[in-house]
Amino acid sequence: MSDVYKIVTDKTLTYKQQFVLLAKIGENTDTTIPYNPLWIQAIEEGMVCDLFEGALPYRPRYIIPDYHVLMEKGSDFLELGAPTDLWEAIHSLLIMYNHVPSVSSFPVFLGDLDTLLDPFIKDEQEAEKAIRLFMLHIDRVFTDSFVHANIGPKDTKAGRIILKVTKELQTAVPNMTVKYDPDITSDEFASLCASTMLDTAKPSFANHKMFTEEFGEGYALASCYNGLRLAGGGYTLPRLKLASIAQKAQSIEHFKNELLPYYVQLMSEFMDMRIRFMVEEASFFKSNFLVKEGFIKQENFVGMFGMVGLAESVNTLLEIDDLKKGYGHLQEADDLGEDIIKHLDHLISLHPAPYSENSQNRYWLHAQVGIERDGLGSSPGTRIPVGAEPETHKQINHSTRFHKYFPAGTGDIYRFDETWKKTPEALVDIIRGALLRGVRYFSGYCENNDVVRVTGYLVKRSELEKLDRKEAVKNHATVLGQGSRDLAKALDRRVNRQ
Repeated sequence: MSDVYKIVTDKTLTYKQQFVLLAKIGENTDTTIPYNPLWIQAIEEGMVCDLFEGALPYRPRYIIPDYHVLMEKGSDFLELGAPTDLWEAIHSLLIMYNHVPSVSSFPVFLGDLDTLLDPFIKDEQEAEKAIRLFMLHIDRVFTDSFVHANIGPKDTKAGRIILKVTKELQTAVPNMTVKYDPDITSDEFASLCASTMLDTAKPSFANHKMFTEEFGEGYALASCYNGLRLAGGGYTLPRLKLASIAQKAQSIEHFKNELLPYYVQLMSEFMDMRIRFMVEEASFFKSNFLVKEGFIKQENFVGMFGMVGLAESVNTLLEIDDLKKGYGHLQEADDLGEDIIKHLDHLISLHPAPYSENSQNRYWLHAQVGIERDGLGSSPGTRIPVGAEPETHKQINHSTRFHKYFPAGTGDIYRFDETWKKTPEALVDIIRGALLRGVRYFSGYCENNDVVRVTGYLVKRSELEKLDRKEAVKNHATVLGQGSRDLAKALDRRVNRQ
């Protein structure tokens, strides 16, 4: 039975989902790029993963348009003038979103929605209706919860309305982040964000000070929690599977000094080939209107060097079987974990990355959130394994050791009981303290929510139940969430109680 036949006869897939999967099969028939046979071998052995980007990259994986250009100038290609009121602004954005590609075929970044829309708000009652319809349209049309919007750090009318309708609609799309800076973000707005997060698993909190120190003001959070430059994006995102590599190691020294350099070099060469093809041969950077009209600039793109399974690699190297006695609980294990990441970052920095002008001519580390087939043997990024998480303050302190190494994205997820909904300001205190200590990104949700955070993306429990009954669901990420729930116990995180 062919893969094509399986796709077109699968009753759990919508037409759009079938279309995307069939297109990927077509793309993978190409053999233009002469990938290193050793890289292919490493994929087959489970040491690395190309995250299913396709054999021939005809567009970057993640694209981060500067939508402020649309608000100020409109678009010649789309035959749109600069919007003059809220309705025109919303419809201009919705039109443009359909023309922003990504690895998933949906836009992974919708813009800083509050700052885009706030200047057009005149009548708050009308604005609430318009923004509610806008958010509903996004959920029903861009059916993939890697679609991501930003708000903050300032308290705005538009931001408050977005939070209000997000609570009411209870949608999994878009994913959302608030850029949080206690010196800029009002306590009241931060509490509204925390309250909405407890109800709908969004927005997550990004460390605005940390990101602006690295990127300047022009940055965005996209897809799961990816930190990327505004008017740029991520070329590609393969990943090292540290848990698998550690199983091959004869010792810690063998792992660090022989295996890591070998696989870093293989993956760097793989990224080089894809990026050179994208920039030098593919049509995207030469002819796409996003480039021609200044919505994106090639020099603002970066290659994202992904990794997963630090916890399991450390426990394997130290021969620790009990998850609650190893990584995340033992000083020796945590020291080794940070030493590995520091060494990995150094190895990556030695490789000159092509077409990476605004990222110090190097690739950036990304703590990849994992995929459903990773199962329990490879935790996302640098996280402590599900079910082995310590108390909240200990988990936060653990995170502070690692987040500084991952400008292209990392984060931890905290699951709370219902009593936290009564005191969202108490949760803001915890988040503020975590970010001040060096946490880059903080996500949370309540244990009984319909909308829940899986590894970095959102799904609805009610849609998971439909999928369990072999019914089609709108959000393609629900399929991934089902696998992560069943194979990696991603919804069984420790519950933090007051």
